[in-house]
Amino acid sequence: MSKGLSKNYKDGAVLSFGELLLRLSPDDGGQWLADNALSVFVGGAELNVASALSLWDVPSQYFTALPKNGLSDQVIGYVNQKGISTSKVFYGGSRIGLYFLTKGKDLKHDALIYDRANSAFAELTPGTVDWDKALTGVTWFHFSAICPAISQQTADVCLEVLQAASARGITISVDLNYRSKLWQYGKQPQDVMTELVKYCDVIMGNIWAAETMLGIPVLGDIHESGQKSIYLKEALSTSKRMVELFPKCKAVANTFRFDGSGEIEYYAALYAEGDFYSSHEYSAKEIVSKVGSGDCFMAGLIYGFYNNLSPQQTLEYATAAAFKKLFVASDATTNTVEEITNTIEDGK
Repeated sequence: MSKGLSKNYKDGAVLSFGELLLRLSPDDGGQWLADNALSVFVGGAELNVASALSLWDVPSQYFTALPKNGLSDQVIGYVNQKGISTSKVFYGGSRIGLYFLTKGKDLKHDALIYDRANSAFAELTPGTVDWDKALTGVTWFHFSAICPAISQQTADVCLEVLQAASARGITISVDLNYRSKLWQYGKQPQDVMTELVKYCDVIMGNIWAAETMLGIPVLGDIHESGQKSIYLKEALSTSKRMVELFPKCKAVANTFRFDGSGEIEYYAALYAEGDFYSSHEYSAKEIVSKVGSGDCFMAGLIYGFYNNLSPQQTLEYATAAAFKKLFVASDATTNTVEEITNTIEDGK
């Protein structure tokens, strides 16, 4: 374990902060209309992280905002069944956020439609939540770049809780998820994220997200290179630059998932305390769902750091967990620690 992240996290829980969403998944051909049936999944990037951590026996808490009604009660009951503490959930507002994603598709283009305006989470304002209470018993705080993409108001709430968590010495992680359909309130991601990331100890994403979200340029000829060695070299360069720009950052993880050749290829890299690590590479001809694999990788990172694994062990666990998530239909992983560990052993 890198010395900067080595501490007794087991004195407290991991709190995941973000919007709970209901994912509605119509099929590509419209059969759902004839069948009068639409698949519904309970998700949201941060809830996916919380679900994985709870499954892996890491004390997992979840903060979101929900309206106080019967539907929310059912959803909270579902989350509680996963072993996730929902005692920090804020109740207010009038609706739960939704998004539509065509089955088997990625979170991009016309397959994704958001319906999140005026949700309970989007209506949170600074000064509303008692962060002293919400952060009690927490040793790790996680959020993603999806939250501040919703609105300036939500970005202000993110800044407020990050300042509160940082003041308490809580380790903070961020996933640089980029959702172009959400950044619609007149601010560029760089305008917002550079202010938030400076509070983070662990940053996860990829070299292209770092360029879009933080303004760290990617080499001009790398986009179509397809060469793993070039991508890893750029990951190292981007990571070093990130640590220079954000001195609180102690670890940077980059994931690489490609599917242009007819096969899914997946590998990752981790830069921690001046050392660079790369993972085993996995491949598959067919997968079940791309939803939540990045969230699962983030959860794997937290799992490794929380349990004081070495950087290489942490990276291998996160990579194997994310790859196995590609074969799970739900938003969050259902793979156990043993199953993920077996995947690592099989890959050696």
